Amino acid sequence: MNGARILVVDDDRVFRVSTAELLRQDGYDVTAVADAREAVDALRVSRFDLMLLDLRMPGLDGTGLVTALREWGDGIPVLMISGFGTVDAAVHSLHAGADDFLTKPVEPAVLSDRVATLLERRPAARLESERMAWLVGRSPAMKMVFEAIRLVAPTDATVLVLGETGTGKELVARSVHELSGRNAGPFVTVNCAALPEGLLESELFGHVRGSFTGAVRDRTGLFQAADGGTIVLDEVGDISATAQQRLLRVLQERELKPVGALRSIAIDVRVIAATNRNLRAEVEAGRFREDLFYRLNVFRIELPALRDRRSDIPLLVEHSLDQLARRNGGSSRPICSPFALRMLQAYDWPGNVRELFAVLESACIRAGSTRIEAQHLPAEVRAALRGAQPDAPRYRGDDDSDAERTAIRAALDQANGVRSRAAELLGMGRTTLWRKMRQHGLLEGNGEGDDG
Repeated sequence: MNGARILVVDDDRVFRVSTAELLRQDGYDVTAVADAREAVDALRVSRFDLMLLDLRMPGLDGTGLVTALREWGDGIPVLMISGFGTVDAAVHSLHAGADDFLTKPVEPAVLSDRVATLLERRPAARLESERMAWLVGRSPAMKMVFEAIRLVAPTDATVLVLGETGTGKELVARSVHELSGRNAGPFVTVNCAALPEGLLESELFGHVRGSFTGAVRDRTGLFQAADGGTIVLDEVGDISATAQQRLLRVLQERELKPVGALRSIAIDVRVIAATNRNLRAEVEAGRFREDLFYRLNVFRIELPALRDRRSDIPLLVEHSLDQLARRNGGSSRPICSPFALRMLQAYDWPGNVRELFAVLESACIRAGSTRIEAQHLPAEVRAALRGAQPDAPRYRGDDDSDAERTAIRAALDQANGVRSRAAELLGMGRTTLWRKMRQHGLLEGNGEGDDG
């Protein structure tokens, strides 16, 4: 699997460098670090397909790191490597969660073969995240989502997916389908809000010729098209009272009657419903049937808003930029500067991950193959760091003053000390910047006058 991303962790510089070079010659994208702390930092901001891990290192050793990874729920395959090739070391590594074990010195052909083998059998528990740019995260909220998917996927239970627009509800539905026994069957999605009331029932349940004006031939509905697989009813909270009644019957009886038909048709379909509405409130307001709500609410998965999982933004940025590069034919892609990343983490993202992806796509066009800087981001994103609220991400301290000081220092570093340029990056006037620099004690060594 050339192009896969591999993390090499070894405190032996000669082995680390030579191994990384060998893997690059095999076509892999390799990151090499010296210890467990650097490995954790790399894993926080990037996704890797495989990790080569030294058994004995200063501080946290390889066994300790792989044990921690498995406790965090990270399914990355691990090839443990050690200069102490005892049976006990191998057994201990495999018990800790490593997938394979090699002893140094490692023959290049053997290493290449083991790497290729491990990449071919990467676990399905990664939820096909390589092609799902939105359904990515290591925050506690997203770990709960992944665990819910793993629990419900093998069953045939009806699933209700809740979340704001742009959080990735359809991706959760696809993950449930792909990890279920129905994954060889159809996966059909219908946006209930996009269909006029008069057409929705015909689209869902089908109709027979002559059942209404314009019905010139029999039509197979989407429920029948999904037979043996999964149907996703997106924005189910928007359907009419009549459609709600018919849907309730389908869920209860596991059969449907096309519009105008005399006989019912048995179906075998798993239903996943998704909505950004509060269905319980809709029930209380009399706009949604209570009995249908309980039929849909068998197993509920709630997706967090992006503003509630800001720690996932660096990982989402990295993964989305990879997606965009592949979409453009695997061409080189820009990286995101630390200052631009702080702005992305401070913004509230009303459109959630869908909006983040669109912003990054625009930024890639503006940046070309260089770094994404603050000037490549929309004005509202650039302004977010300046107006960060108390629940915005912390950078070095426990208050907004510290976050502001960090932002100013980062802008000055990026602008090579040129205050007019730093002020432009921050979206403030040069006089305001000078006043804030004085307030935060940043004038020392930076000059008191204008830019030279």
